[in-house]
Amino acid sequence: MKKISAVLFFFSITFAFCAVPQLKKIGTFPCGRQPKQVLFSPDDKYIVMPLLEDDGIDLFNVETKKMETRLKPPTSDKLGFVEGLFIPSKKSFFVSQMTTNEIHEYTYPGFVYKRSIPTGGVWTKFMVWSEDKKIIAASNWVSNDISIISYSNGKLLRLIKTATAPRGLYFVNRGKYIISLAFDGSTIEKFETDTGKRVAYIEIPKSAMRHVVLNSEQTKAYISDMYWAKIYQIDLASFKIEKEAKVYVNPNTIDLYINRYLFVSCRGYNNPTDYTKRSPSNGQIYIIDTTDFSVVKKAEGGNQPTGLDISNSQKYLCFSNFQDYNIELYEIED
Repeated sequence: MKKISAVLFFFSITFAFCAVPQLKKIGTFPCGRQPKQVLFSPDDKYIVMPLLEDDGIDLFNVETKKMETRLKPPTSDKLGFVEGLFIPSKKSFFVSQMTTNEIHEYTYPGFVYKRSIPTGGVWTKFMVWSEDKKIIAASNWVSNDISIISYSNGKLLRLIKTATAPRGLYFVNRGKYIISLAFDGSTIEKFETDTGKRVAYIEIPKSAMRHVVLNSEQTKAYISDMYWAKIYQIDLASFKIEKEAKVYVNPNTIDLYINRYLFVSCRGYNNPTDYTKRSPSNGQIYIIDTTDFSVVKKAEGGNQPTGLDISNSQKYLCFSNFQDYNIELYEIED
């Protein structure tokens, strides 16, 4: 028992004094217009970039450090690509296209086009996968609902009504529940997946929630709020806010590094004429230590850092600069 206690004490001390992650820049690489998201493939060989104002999804080869090709689904001329989703167990990659209300499937490896699935909603954005239930959920920004879709046949099983403009999603409890963030509805909602019944919610007046990630134990959820420029920690057992941290203007995408440090892409100030145009100054990348919710590092991004992802190996950080039409790749060093 004493030996076990000593080992646990050693690891707790090591964890407590874990060095703040340092970023070593590898390079900045041009891509198509308005890269909305960046996402590492399961083997970290590729970074995919859905392009909001271009005709497909750019593929960046991590080894060669070059844009390799552009995926163009049948409706690529409609533009409007938003988010990607890898499903390793199905050897599959999906991308959402809000202008056609579809999700498109490709094989992975290989990126061979397979099918397009209508979601039944309007302006489809974010997608998540339940390995237990073998279903995909997709948030629909304009129709204010979540599509629950069977992977096997692409059939729409149900639409779950949400507060206004749902964005981020996450399955919890082996797919029994789904968490939904209402960007315009100022609400974090929890629904029963099979029935669509809302079982819990948190209201934050005027908030504009965008993205949610969970820790590896699935006990805590971390959520970005663009309106208040904050990150929240939610205790999933009580479904209440435990902690919050102030970050730079318009926080977008978030991701966890070694289950402790939360990386945040902050888009920065809006253009005073039109928020869709270039910002008057560059955005920033924040790093939050989730043990005490302190901001431990800040780094400058480009014009409107939006998409952000940490590689599965935990070796690389990539984020997209929405108005610079490029991505930045970094090596993460302890």
